[in-house]
Amino acid sequence: MVGGGAQTDNIVHRMAMEDKVPWHKKRNLRYLYFMLFPCLMGIEMTSGFDSQIINAVQLVPAWSNYFGHPTGGYKGILASALPLGAVIGLPFIPLLNDNLGRRWCVMFGSITMIIGSLIQGFSINGPMYIVSRLIIGFGLPYAIVAGSSLIGELAYPKERAILTSLFNAAYFIGAIVASAVTYGTQQIPSDWSWRVPSLLQMSPSLLQVALVLFLPESPRFLISKERYEEAFKILVTYHAEGDENSEFAKAEMAEIKTTIAIELEHSKRSWMDMLSTAGNRRRVLIGSLLGVMSQLSGNVVISYYLGDILNLIGFTDTTFQAKYNIGNQCWGLVCAVFTALLVMKFKRRTMYLTSIFGILAIYVAWTISSAEAIVGGSQAAGKLCLFWIYAYQPAYNIGFNALTYTYLVEIFPYAMRARGISIFQFFGKAAQFFGTNVNPVGLDPVTGIGWKFLIVYCCWIAVEAALMWYFWPETSGRTLEELAFLFEDADRAHAATAAVEKEIHHDVKHQEEANISETTSKDMV
Repeated sequence: MVGGGAQTDNIVHRMAMEDKVPWHKKRNLRYLYFMLFPCLMGIEMTSGFDSQIINAVQLVPAWSNYFGHPTGGYKGILASALPLGAVIGLPFIPLLNDNLGRRWCVMFGSITMIIGSLIQGFSINGPMYIVSRLIIGFGLPYAIVAGSSLIGELAYPKERAILTSLFNAAYFIGAIVASAVTYGTQQIPSDWSWRVPSLLQMSPSLLQVALVLFLPESPRFLISKERYEEAFKILVTYHAEGDENSEFAKAEMAEIKTTIAIELEHSKRSWMDMLSTAGNRRRVLIGSLLGVMSQLSGNVVISYYLGDILNLIGFTDTTFQAKYNIGNQCWGLVCAVFTALLVMKFKRRTMYLTSIFGILAIYVAWTISSAEAIVGGSQAAGKLCLFWIYAYQPAYNIGFNALTYTYLVEIFPYAMRARGISIFQFFGKAAQFFGTNVNPVGLDPVTGIGWKFLIVYCCWIAVEAALMWYFWPETSGRTLEELAFLFEDADRAHAATAAVEKEIHHDVKHQEEANISETTSKDMV
């Protein structure tokens, strides 16, 4: 069940790969890529900021005192309110994304997060703090779903996989800023030690509100609305540097137009349509599993409850914990960027399987070291735990960070993309909500099972590895339009390829006729 779809000779992909001019030497494309970072890639900075806000403020005495030294379930809901808000908002995302466009969906999500951040920073009690995080969570997936789709749909095919992989890497920029700011504000002898970083959580959203409308709309969205001239103009501007006679731009336009027409012919663009065929059901299964795995592969333990983990193995000094946390996030950013740059060199399945088996090996070693440190009292084993936590970063980033949105954009065709990524977000945020509530209870050495809770993760990660081995198809080396028929019969893919060939042959014939006419005119003169 590993494979998916027939591999066709995709003309657009081949033409893009044969383009020897690097992106940084193309003025329009260079502008587009530089604008993508503050407008779209910065969206994931909010996710990273939030994970470290919750992780870091727990180390701030003023926060703990203000909210009554939260433990167990109360501590869990303070962290998990954000993913709960995301789950509430997800069913409505495709309505906005597919009707008003990607940019306005990002705008709506960003404005919602700004409102939530303001309420969070000025919270006067626990319930108000929880509501503020529900609001931030409600807005976040609107921006993520639209932003990740828009990056994949605007990028030149040659760099698309790298750009969608870098989308997740921005998570660590937010995490680093949050860790560093909270570490610095610890010295403030008042509630502003946690209010300042809480308010700063709106920073990425402010960038998106200010700049996102300077980006072009998705050509695929415009084509789906029969706004063909606008779509072609965008393709010409950014993928052909303004050359309206570019064979590549015309071929790309023909492929996108034909593919979307075929998709819409076979799609009702409804939630039930997601389960209407065997291919769609497999897409939904992969998207759902990827959502769960991205949050329950042990990363939430480190992201949200690193202080509890360090306390278990004897590193209780809050200053050390804060410094160690900042270092871990910086290391995570290095790993995320490095692995994102590798996506064009290795196959998707290879990277995912390397990631999950690496995570499994690290978690087993970490569990053994924790047992030796806590039960056996070994200081060396405790220090080894610090190493395994750092070793987790490259293993997780190879698959889940580098490939998540690249893979989602590839397996879900245009007509299903917003709903598909929403399904991923639903299961991801539900898993995050579950993990952030269960982890503090399980890790508690008094009311829970302490270090033995890591054994639960070892067993679950082994199950994830088996599911990934069996279900994950290969998607590398194809355009989005070719991948639209990954699990369907090859006839639809060949129809899109035929449309591109027809467009190219038509242009060649037209050019030959023009040359003959010009030669004849000269002879007559």
